[in-house]
Amino acid sequence: MFTCLGIETSCDETSASVVVDGKKILSNVVQTQINLHKIYGGVVPEIACRAHIEMILPVIDKALSDASLSLDDIDALAVTNSPGLIGALLVGVSIAKSLALTTNLPLIGVDHIQAHIYACRLASEQEDGETIKLQSPSYPCISMVVSGGHTSIYLSESEIEHKLLGSTTDDAAGEAFDKVAKILGLSFPGGPAIEKSAMDGDRDAIKLPRAYLDKDSLDFSFSGIKTAVLYYVKGQNALKDRILSQKEVSDISASFQEAMVDILVDKAIAAVQKNQVSNIVVGGGVACNKRLKEKLCEKASSFGYSAYFPPAKFCTDNAAMVAGIAYHLWKAERISDLYLDAVPTKLC
Repeated sequence: MFTCLGIETSCDETSASVVVDGKKILSNVVQTQINLHKIYGGVVPEIACRAHIEMILPVIDKALSDASLSLDDIDALAVTNSPGLIGALLVGVSIAKSLALTTNLPLIGVDHIQAHIYACRLASEQEDGETIKLQSPSYPCISMVVSGGHTSIYLSESEIEHKLLGSTTDDAAGEAFDKVAKILGLSFPGGPAIEKSAMDGDRDAIKLPRAYLDKDSLDFSFSGIKTAVLYYVKGQNALKDRILSQKEVSDISASFQEAMVDILVDKAIAAVQKNQVSNIVVGGGVACNKRLKEKLCEKASSFGYSAYFPPAKFCTDNAAMVAGIAYHLWKAERISDLYLDAVPTKLC
């Protein structure tokens, strides 16, 4: 039995989790910072780092307490060490290195994006009183990570082997949702706000561009959609002072969401066909979007493919996915050098 304490501080959630053998979640504590950042319409790195410093020890203590364990019961420590906000990453890495040095426990550095891919294999044994079966898509498969900082497609050979096939050339999908929400006067984070607004809107009300880039490209570009919304609302010079009705906001939200989902779905299906696999795994905060899940599952099924999404609480940043994938890194003997490998090396 391998019991791992995972730590996640890559952006604006401070999280710690205890997971056994990469599957059984004994605890998963997530302290969000949404209330600290929403007045700015986005994550402020300095504020995020200070909040991590204040919350990291209480969050770790609670994760151990919820699991009814102490550090003496832990077999290894895992921490997100890239990519992310450099200051935020350093908070998690510093506490993980300190704990590893004082307890003589092995330390496993985890790639944040790979952890998001692994999240679809996580589920609590009990969800709303019912036993949940872990989803186990076979390998190789296509993995798509869609979040505020990342939009990428991979060919996944195993839990820890991923080949990059395409990524965003400008904005990440979640970032585009946040910026369009701000244009429309909606709350932060933008994804849930736009999804809620879109429920009362017409998906075909506004014709927005879908950027597919070069033929056969699996890269993404979302800046054009965002700019198209800006020009629609504020004019070609982006200076028009226009007050939108609630109906207009809903229509723009629905049209924007549909354009974003179309690109994500089409690229995912193209990746599956190009690589001759049959499963698609989706991770990241935007994987919570119900329209994305509905449309990808529907289109995948029409081709005889299967699409897998994590439970909603494992879509956003959390330490359970970090401790979960660490089990497979440990089995592969990918243990970090305390003085080198665990240091953050890649930013958002």
